[in-house]
Amino acid sequence: MEIVVCVKPVPEAETRLRVAADGARLDAEGVKFVLAGYDESAVEQALLLKEAVAGSTVHAIALGPAPRTEEVLRAAVALGCDKASWIEVPSGGSDDPLDAARILAAAIRGLPHDLVLCGKQAGDDESGLVAGALAEALGVPGFGYVVDLRWDAARSRFTFHRAVESGQESWECPGPIVIGLQQAWNDPRTAKLPAILKSRKATITKIAASGAAASVATPEKFELPAPRTGAKMIEYRTPQEAAEKLVRILREDAKVFP
Repeated sequence: MEIVVCVKPVPEAETRLRVAADGARLDAEGVKFVLAGYDESAVEQALLLKEAVAGSTVHAIALGPAPRTEEVLRAAVALGCDKASWIEVPSGGSDDPLDAARILAAAIRGLPHDLVLCGKQAGDDESGLVAGALAEALGVPGFGYVVDLRWDAARSRFTFHRAVESGQESWECPGPIVIGLQQAWNDPRTAKLPAILKSRKATITKIAASGAAASVATPEKFELPAPRTGAKMIEYRTPQEAAEKLVRILREDAKVFP
């Protein structure tokens, strides 16, 4: 089985972010970018399928500027991916997820792929659009919010479940297919030190960016949330007294209630 897993460098969760001087993007200076969130689960799921289906290979692919994108690809290799490809784009380029899907699709068409895995959404913009748009661009079935993804060798089909408002759907589909993964079978593994050192010397194949169209969305303004003010403590003797004081504050001070 040939598995392609798409990953994206995103700011580390504890990184303090700043708005760039133009006010339309984040300032990436000094920000640590990592492989995180649902992409970690996508890599873990790809490796689990590789281990379950003899002869499988996992090819990590990422779109983004240097050096953050190369670092994330090396992290994927350290975890166990067999190959890595980097579609290099300049820093400050389009962040449109539909644009990203078209560029990824143009690259993936040239790679063998029975399964294309993405995290259901990235840890920065949380758009959740890339997997579906990628499936559309490749002309193959695509499914999001997927859990329990498995390969049924007897019927040559992928089987999986999708979480929906009314419960859970059960699906089966032959490859090639694009999956926006919500959760792998296991929690993401941690790379061992020898694998990390080996990944430093791994070959990262560069692919020229193509397939981009005019961006459908351009950010105009980017601003961080207003700083939080101090909390106001309520003194009370009974839960009823606490509720009465809270309602009075919300009505008279915060003007939440009429």
